[in-house]
Amino acid sequence: MQKLLVSLVIVLFITSCTNKKSTPFQVTSDIKNLIAGDSVKTWKLAKRYNGKTRMNMGDCFLHYRQSFYSNGTVTDNNAQHPSCGPSLSGTWSIIKDSLGYTHIRITSVKLKELLHIDEDYKDFRIFYASKDSLHLSFTHKQFGEKRRISDYLVSEELSIPDRKFHH
Repeated sequence: MQKLLVSLVIVLFITSCTNKKSTPFQVTSDIKNLIAGDSVKTWKLAKRYNGKTRMNMGDCFLHYRQSFYSNGTVTDNNAQHPSCGPSLSGTWSIIKDSLGYTHIRITSVKLKELLHIDEDYKDFRIFYASKDSLHLSFTHKQFGEKRRISDYLVSEELSIPDRKFHH
């Protein structure tokens, strides 16, 4: 019995330490419609993680809205709120990378300024998408270190109990 228990502990230890790779989210054929609706869909930020740390949702996060249009354009509302920075406007498309992950690629000359990057595009990996929620993740260089930011967005029309989104 003791050998069985020791064997079980060893197996659990070995399997828990293996490098598990995530399986790419399988997008449906209507992914563009889930993101932009028939003409436009606006998303609000429900929560954000910087690595594994949940970020404080200050006024700019609570005000933040990002609108995806079915014609392939995207905008946000940052500039409408004091101290939240300039707004983004650009185009969006769906791309798949060599590992099979699907991304929303946003292209805009403003990305260079807003995210302090050399490219005029940024890829946001889709971890989940439905008509009411969207989980996106992207890498961002912060304080000289590359970090993974995870955004959990919900449709603007969705009411979240005990959550005070600004309008």
